[in-house]
Amino acid sequence: MADTERITVRLQNDRAKALEKLVEMGRFPTVSDAIRTAVDEFVDANFTPEYIERITIDLPKGNVVELECLVKDGDSVSIDDAIRNAVREYTRKRIPKAMEDQL
Repeated sequence: MADTERITVRLQNDRAKALEKLVEMGRFPTVSDAIRTAVDEFVDANFTPEYIERITIDLPKGNVVELECLVKDGDSVSIDDAIRNAVREYTRKRIPKAMEDQL
């Protein structure tokens, strides 16, 4: 087992109840797992390589379902990959047009 360290954190009651609700909904096996996931995401977001800018987006549920279908059909390896591909394609099409408009 990897080395671990116990850290005690105090949370407001509403946050603790929200974490428990996530466990009840089956999103996480335990509250500790939910907190570990949150900490991992926070650390990853703050220690990305300098050449990468990490952003967070909120999408309507319908778009998420469509992205999940792309992954399931093998068009992308993950939802993140599908979003990166969509943004890359959008900017590839739009940037030259935007530069032409400035001339």
